[in-house]
Order: sequence, then structure tokens, then C-alpha cells
Amino acid sequence: MDFYQLTLQKSGQPPISKSDTARHGEVVVLYFSYEELQALRAGASALLDGRVVAAAPAVVMTTPENLVQVEQILPLLQGDMSVATLVDMRNVQSAVSTIVDYLRIEMESTVLETHAADEAAVSAYFDFAYGLAVANRIHEMAAEMEGVIELATGARSSVKTAETFQFPD
Repeated sequence: MDFYQLTLQKSGQPPISKSDTARHGEVVVLYFSYEELQALRAGASALLDGRVVAAAPAVVMTTPENLVQVEQILPLLQGDMSVATLVDMRNVQSAVSTIVDYLRIEMESTVLETHAADEAAVSAYFDFAYGLAVANRIHEMAAEMEGVIELATGARSSVKTAETFQFPD
């Protein structure tokens, strides 16, 4: 099943950010498989719990802003996610990228601590792979959102249009 879809639909879900005043019911929906959600939740929880990967503790360090974004996205990783603006999509993209970075380091460390065919290494690989697929899908959707803004306004997206542009039904 292809989960990459730029779908605009009405949604009664709360906004991704508290500053979202442009919602008015129009949103972009990010679709996730069960496995993708499990991998992202596990990575986000491990990162927020401060589980430092033994082989690379310095690399796992991330900015406080990224940790806040991961903390904000964690409760939303229960199913498909509604995103109203390009700024919201960028926030989701940043949080997912932080989680994927952690999952990559965790996978590499697990392989080095055990061996490539070890059950924990294989599991870490799949968590990373699912997260990477989501990160790529979000990147493509953000690029499409930027393209729609540019097409509709005749100019590249600015901070203002990224915050306020409403995606029509």
C-alpha cells in the first residue's frame, strides 16, 4: 500500500502547534503504517528517556529545541496525523529527523555490540528503516506544500506564508 499521499481533508483533530490560527478545517494528512508508528514511538521514547547509545554518546546529543519537538510529536504518533500549515509540517519533519538520527545511531551501535544477524540488530535495522521511510515521505510532502504555495502566490514560501497559507479543499 502506498502511504505517500498529499491528501486534503477535513479533520476535527487539534492543531499541531498552539499558534495555528489558519486551520479552518483544511489540512494535509500524513498517513502511517502500524510499524512506522511503533518505530517512531520507540525511538522518541528512548531519546526522551535519555537512553544514550554506548558506542556514540556524543553523537546522540541534540538541541533542546529538537527535543521539545520530539516531545510534542510523541502523543500524536497514535495514527494518521493532520498538518495544517507548512510550518507545522517543518516542525514534524524536524522531530522525525531527530528520531531517525537516534534510530540510526542505535542500529549501528547494536550491530557493533552484537553481530548483524542478532535479533536486536535486525530489530534496530527495521526501526531505523521505517523511520527513514517516514522522514523521506515527510520531506517530499513538505516540498509539495512549498510548491503549492509558490504556484498559488507566485512567490517562494516565506515565513509568513508558511505560517498562514491555507490549503484549500
